Amino acid sequence: MKYQSVLLVALLAGFQLPAGAADAAPLTVKEVEARYASDKKLCAEESTSAIRMQCLRDAKSEYTSALDAAKKTAAPAPVAKSASTAACVDCGKVLGVEIVERKGEGSALGMVGGGVAGALLGNQFGKGTGKTLATVAGAAGGAYAGKKVEEHVKSAKVWVVKVRFDSGDVQSYEFEQDPGMAAGDPVRKSGETIARR
Repeated sequence: MKYQSVLLVALLAGFQLPAGAADAAPLTVKEVEARYASDKKLCAEESTSAIRMQCLRDAKSEYTSALDAAKKTAAPAPVAKSASTAACVDCGKVLGVEIVERKGEGSALGMVGGGVAGALLGNQFGKGTGKTLATVAGAAGGAYAGKKVEEHVKSAKVWVVKVRFDSGDVQSYEFEQDPGMAAGDPVRKSGETIARR
């Protein structure tokens, strides 16, 4: 019976709104939730289960519509995109970093130096034609060895950073020193290379 009297009072109150009440500020989300909790307590006091269930359904319906209205008024207005929030065309993420051993290039200097050293060493062996053959073989072997030694001395580690840009392009960049980047790091183009964002 309480529910029916509460409903009757609510209906009568709805028809007798004071002037300006329609323009009153809508309830906040907290106020709507407090009101719903209060309504559920009133419903629990009803005498029969049928009336309690109907009371709870009506309270839930009222709660849902009041909550929607409260959320609409509390929602911030959408912010227009400005140039600063526009997509960064030079931005991307690191896909991976690989350390590669780059071979150095041998030059004529390494070959000549190795050839002379080999010829001098080869000249120490044999006599006559054997000495000449040893000198030539030493020069050829020394030139090859000199080239390989120079390549080894000039070889270096290179860090290859592979990046996928927001545009979808994938590019690789080489660094002579560890750039301190790892997969997933946000980066952006900086001239001919990349830098962290």
